[in-house]
Amino acid sequence: MLVSTLGVVVAAAPIIVLAETASPPPVTANGPQVSLPSFAPLVKKVLPAVVNISVKEKAESADEEDQSPGDEQPSPNGEPPFDQFFRKFFGQPFPMQPNPNVTRMALGSGFIIDPKGYIVTNNHVIDHASEVAAIFEDGSRHVAKVIGRDPKTDLALLKVNVDHPLPYVAWGNSDATHVGDWVMAVGNPFGLGGTVSTGIISARGRDIRSGPYDDFLQIDAAINRGNSGGPTFDLNGDVVGINTAIYTPNGGSVGIAFAIPSSLAKPIIEQLKEHGKVERGWLGVDVQKVTPEIAHSLGLAKVEGAIVADVVHDGPGAKAGVEQGDVILSFNGHEIKTLTELPITVAETPAGDHAQLTVWRNGRDVTLDVTVGKMPEHPTLAEGGATALGVTFAPLTAKQRQRLGVGDNVKGAVVSEVAKDSPLADLDIERGDIVEAINQQRVATPDEAVAALDRARKEESGKNANFLILLNRHGVNQYVALTIENGTEKG
Repeated sequence: MLVSTLGVVVAAAPIIVLAETASPPPVTANGPQVSLPSFAPLVKKVLPAVVNISVKEKAESADEEDQSPGDEQPSPNGEPPFDQFFRKFFGQPFPMQPNPNVTRMALGSGFIIDPKGYIVTNNHVIDHASEVAAIFEDGSRHVAKVIGRDPKTDLALLKVNVDHPLPYVAWGNSDATHVGDWVMAVGNPFGLGGTVSTGIISARGRDIRSGPYDDFLQIDAAINRGNSGGPTFDLNGDVVGINTAIYTPNGGSVGIAFAIPSSLAKPIIEQLKEHGKVERGWLGVDVQKVTPEIAHSLGLAKVEGAIVADVVHDGPGAKAGVEQGDVILSFNGHEIKTLTELPITVAETPAGDHAQLTVWRNGRDVTLDVTVGKMPEHPTLAEGGATALGVTFAPLTAKQRQRLGVGDNVKGAVVSEVAKDSPLADLDIERGDIVEAINQQRVATPDEAVAALDRARKEESGKNANFLILLNRHGVNQYVALTIENGTEKG
């Protein structure tokens, strides 16, 4: 028997009744009548701690956030875009302004986790914001300061200054939730203000390819534009998720929503509160999913673990003896059953800690001792990246090939960043492009790409520098050309 603060009793038989109901439920010709719980007591308890987030942003940056499904751009590390139906919901913007210099407003959601005024929301809600404000249940508006944000998990922490304690909600334990559990979402859909929707947890551990630490709860409560950053509650009124994205073929809710689990969010928010940023553990390996075919070829009894596709030179994994082709089965006693478990588990381990790594190698288990490193700010640079003329290149690793959809026949260096002031910024080079040749000279590594660019800049007579670059974009080759003359660029 389970009793919640809603006053709901769940008996062994599939009947749910209100605790206040003294008599048994009425019996009809078709059997016992089922009474559903009222969420009113829960709403009354948590609603004062849920806030609307109002963001003022440049129209140009706002347009980037509100792309329609299918318009998403490749991520900085070259990962493929979202499935065209996955969408993060920034908030409902006011009508578009044609002038890019005119600011506009967008609305999202958040919730107070501390009586001193700390508020949790999504990073994509406040990204590019010039001003952020929190609007409370009573309609009062408070300027909010961004304490810290973490794009990798799409979380952000805000702070408002008040002269009295604020109502707040507590973190729940998402690890203790089950598929089929009741949940309640509260937020600001379409700018309507405190709106409540209910449903169940439909699935756990969803990877929607939004980042390296995807581990979403899937819920069927109605989530729409403006709900981003709002809380998902369990029946005790504790936060078990942060609403972030939905699957939609039409722009509205179809009953498939995704929430960041509290077990992932809570330690991130604690770090943001204490340090303003997040520090993660780092192993320095590229891993990929173990398929049934891979498991069979390696003699694995189960389709579990993460196979090492590449090892960062001189990284923590390399120093511990991790080799390409190893299958990581456990990290510090935590069994790695799926690919997504490894980066999350390693990231939660403080840098400098020692951990035991169990890998499958040559048909047997091998135990390695590893000292966890600190994740670099730009991991691709730690993997042998190099920069020239404002363009940063990363190696074309096995994992990058998988992300970019290219075979082993393609050789080159991956563009991981193009600085706005780069003389090559007008070349239409994008993050995730593979540079195969520069001025008809083949390149296979970041260092070779940098050397070729430097050579092109220095070898041209006079003040002109000509660049003819062969790119591979999503498996298709194309040339781009640029002449730099007297400090100007000609495409």
